[in-house]
Amino acid sequence: MPQVWTQSRPSELRGTGQPSGARLGSQGPDQGYALKLARGFIDRLELAAGESPDDAVAGCTAVATRRAAGFGRAPVVHDLTVGFTLWGFLGGGPPDLVAARGPLFRSAAHHYEAQRTIADCVRPDTLRLTPDVVAARLGEWRELIELPPPT
Repeated sequence: MPQVWTQSRPSELRGTGQPSGARLGSQGPDQGYALKLARGFIDRLELAAGESPDDAVAGCTAVATRRAAGFGRAPVVHDLTVGFTLWGFLGGGPPDLVAARGPLFRSAAHHYEAQRTIADCVRPDTLRLTPDVVAARLGEWRELIELPPPT
């Protein structure tokens, strides 16, 4: 006779949903698809001196997956468009935004913590905006993004 199954392993999720809290991210379906979509933006990225396309993709993909999860769906191209536009990688980024993103995005492709910080900088109400609205409001980016305090 088979034994009764119980949730007894340390890695088992308990409760009815995903865990939430600082640095746990935003769970959603098929989030890896955002990386495939992001590849379509690489040739269009406007990078400042010293910026890497891999870092831009990593940080903006974190924003895109957070946005998609907020809508309860898998990522779509509009989520990536919001991420890249918001951080000024598709052009039109004010010089102070471009300067501010530099330290945040540096080595983001290699550090999950940096990706989480980038995604967490975006105000929740900003994530609900359309790509066109984000582009139109890029001049007032400080109302859309809350930078972490200097360390």
